[in-house]
Amino acid sequence: MKLTLTSAMKRLSAVMLFCAIGQVVGFSSASAASATASGPSALALAAVVASQGSLLGSFDRRAMSRLFDGKALILPRINKIRVAADSIVCKMSDVNITARSCDLTFKTHKRTITGRGANELYGTLAVAGVMSGAAAGTITESIMKLECTIDPMAIKEKAGGGATCMFETGE
Repeated sequence: MKLTLTSAMKRLSAVMLFCAIGQVVGFSSASAASATASGPSALALAAVVASQGSLLGSFDRRAMSRLFDGKALILPRINKIRVAADSIVCKMSDVNITARSCDLTFKTHKRTITGRGANELYGTLAVAGVMSGAAAGTITESIMKLECTIDPMAIKEKAGGGATCMFETGE
């Protein structure tokens, strides 16, 4: 009986921690299908998606990489960076624990990533507040209509602002 109570307390603590993290990283839900991430979770999501072949030019991709790495931009930049994806669907197997992949759809192309890159994107979606669903041995996270706005000048101020992402969940 004591083992069951301890196990239940651990699970409750984990759920409470997840909820607290969701509030700290700036996740809010406007409705059942719309969501917004801001601050560090939005910067992480935008940077990871940008590195996977969004429609950004090489200058903006490098700027996103430097910002996410905590480095100053080489050239001062006033323009905001916009990162977008039509859809992102990540799947992980809980049967074949080596299987993980993400399908990213952009306006002009699609890209599938596997392994470490897919795990990074899957984890970043979770930090941004995307809930996972499970069916027949597969755990899935998905979003649609991702639109992130990154303001390098606001990020440079180090006051917690400068990154916002809006998306629809795959419910």
